Amino acid sequence: MIGGDTMNYPNKKSTFQKVKNLANLGMHLEGDIDQTNQYYLNNDIAIIHKKPTPVQVVTVSYPARNKAKITEAYYKTPSTTDYNGIYKGRYIDFDAKETNSKTSIPFANMHKHQIDHLASVAKHGGIGFLIINFKQFGEYFLLFIEDILPIWDAQFQPNGKKSMTYDYIKEKGHAISFGYSPRLDYLKVLDLVKGL
Repeated sequence: MIGGDTMNYPNKKSTFQKVKNLANLGMHLEGDIDQTNQYYLNNDIAIIHKKPTPVQVVTVSYPARNKAKITEAYYKTPSTTDYNGIYKGRYIDFDAKETNSKTSIPFANMHKHQIDHLASVAKHGGIGFLIINFKQFGEYFLLFIEDILPIWDAQFQPNGKKSMTYDYIKEKGHAISFGYSPRLDYLKVLDLVKGL
């Protein structure tokens, strides 16, 4: 049982140990989001996919006719964000970020072209956000681009902060609970906050 007590069979032998933290299921953030998106698709809730990263293949090795191997490739252009799709008639676009820090997530983990892209999505009526995982706490937050921009721009000022603090994210962001299926029900946040 996940998150439940130990299960005992008639011989009193314990077969399952209690899982203290669901994050111990061994998935990283993108894997959890991928499983969540598959749940949404399977249950006809939303269509959200991971965007492929555009790659230019330069060299291919053919050690055998049926075993082609790419030996050299380059990213064509910087990718925008990790995920996009549609939910209840609204376009959504987001990126996933993780940090081992207990106090902040560095702006170096985010790219200007990604933030600009999310701002453009919001400007044109879509919903843009980040899903941020503080790995040390096993906590997940959804932070809308509208709450990122004011402090993002501040980093370029003299003595500007080079990170977004945990406290700021906890205050402005929206907690996403971790579960079994779906793993990270981030659409629940959109329902509550955006009234979808």
